[in-house]
Amino acid sequence: MKNIRLSFIILFIGLSLLWLLTEDFSLQGHGFWPLRTTMVHYSGILAMGAMSVAMLLAMRPVRIERFFDGLDKTYRLHKWLGISALVLGILHWGWARIPKWLVGWGWLERPARKGAAQSADTFYGYLHSMRGFAEGIGEWAFYAAALLLVLALSKRVPYRWFFKTHRLLALAYLVLVVHSSILLPPAYWESAIGPLMILLMLAASVAAGVSLTRRVGRRHQVVGRIDELHYHRDNHVLRVGIDLDGPWPGHLAGQFAFVTFDAQEGPHPFSICSAWHNDGKLAFSIKGLGDYTRSLPERLRIGNPVTVEGPYGCFDFRGSKPQQIWIAGGIGIAPFIARLQALAPTRGGGNVTLFYSTSAPDRQFIERIRQLAAQARVQLHVLVTHQDGRLTPERMRQLAPQWKRCDIWFCGPAGFARDLRDDLQERGLPPEDFHQELFNMR
Repeated sequence: MKNIRLSFIILFIGLSLLWLLTEDFSLQGHGFWPLRTTMVHYSGILAMGAMSVAMLLAMRPVRIERFFDGLDKTYRLHKWLGISALVLGILHWGWARIPKWLVGWGWLERPARKGAAQSADTFYGYLHSMRGFAEGIGEWAFYAAALLLVLALSKRVPYRWFFKTHRLLALAYLVLVVHSSILLPPAYWESAIGPLMILLMLAASVAAGVSLTRRVGRRHQVVGRIDELHYHRDNHVLRVGIDLDGPWPGHLAGQFAFVTFDAQEGPHPFSICSAWHNDGKLAFSIKGLGDYTRSLPERLRIGNPVTVEGPYGCFDFRGSKPQQIWIAGGIGIAPFIARLQALAPTRGGGNVTLFYSTSAPDRQFIERIRQLAAQARVQLHVLVTHQDGRLTPERMRQLAPQWKRCDIWFCGPAGFARDLRDDLQERGLPPEDFHQELFNMR
């Protein structure tokens, strides 16, 4: 998370510094209207900078995944930038539109007109002649982008509608690129901020085109067919085995993939719950948490076509400490099952303690975990909530007194992760030794 925060801060500080070096405040004058012009420019630069980087991150860039500690963390930065772009866009719109309304209502005096417009024969003159067009399309693109961003942030919007509508943001972004390019002040073109913004917008426009043509992650997609279905009724977990038709690059235990069972629904991220044996087979344990995942046991059939995209993620059990503690809540056990399978042949889990907490136990499901843990020599603690109570930070520390010498790997409810992380860090655990899967892609 440190690199996410650092990147977020550097982006806005960097854009602000370049803008400050460009803006000549001595020529702006004093009063409300010069301030309004300055704030329109500044908020526009920040809003388009945030939206451009967010658009680039939406391409699921594997090359920078390690820097952000996984695609799940990369999407967290994508979300922060989207929220920032929305807030800054509202400020930009407010500075641009509200003063005009106040003039119309007689509450503000209309600003004095400056010198004659530039000749349309020049580049800057041509851009000036297009200002009205740029302002009009920019305003409507802002309304569309704001609505789409609100829909994307609302958990009440079903995933299938999020998947369909979120892509339209790319179209709104392309219109905003035209708006921004035309209205970029001439002084910006002749300094560092102008070329930087043009480069950002060009790169993000290419990304928008990739999104609109549905080619995001295309190079990492492999088609296959379902060859195994096993539904655990007591904990509502469906195990889906897939036989891939094309080459899979292999994955590390703990990684995830986007799986498309229905093209209309779109790809959903699921943890891979099988180790890779170079045999073209993958497995996913899918918990029925929403309308779509709850319907999968009735909808899926052996032989159904599937598209798998990945692998992604850095939840790969690479740590610096001699021992590890794994903590799984509910379906958060999936990446640990894959790791148990990878360790079982070599019995290499003697330095690992696994806590599995569940409120919906399934005897067959738990027995499979017990067998894998025994084969891998992993010390296992299964806690069924209504029988054994909740797993608290205090209880974890009591059952694993060696925790200070361990890397902590957590996959489960966000609230429990926060309590556990805060508790352990207050007692001396370095932040980099707590590894968490942020399995929330919107």
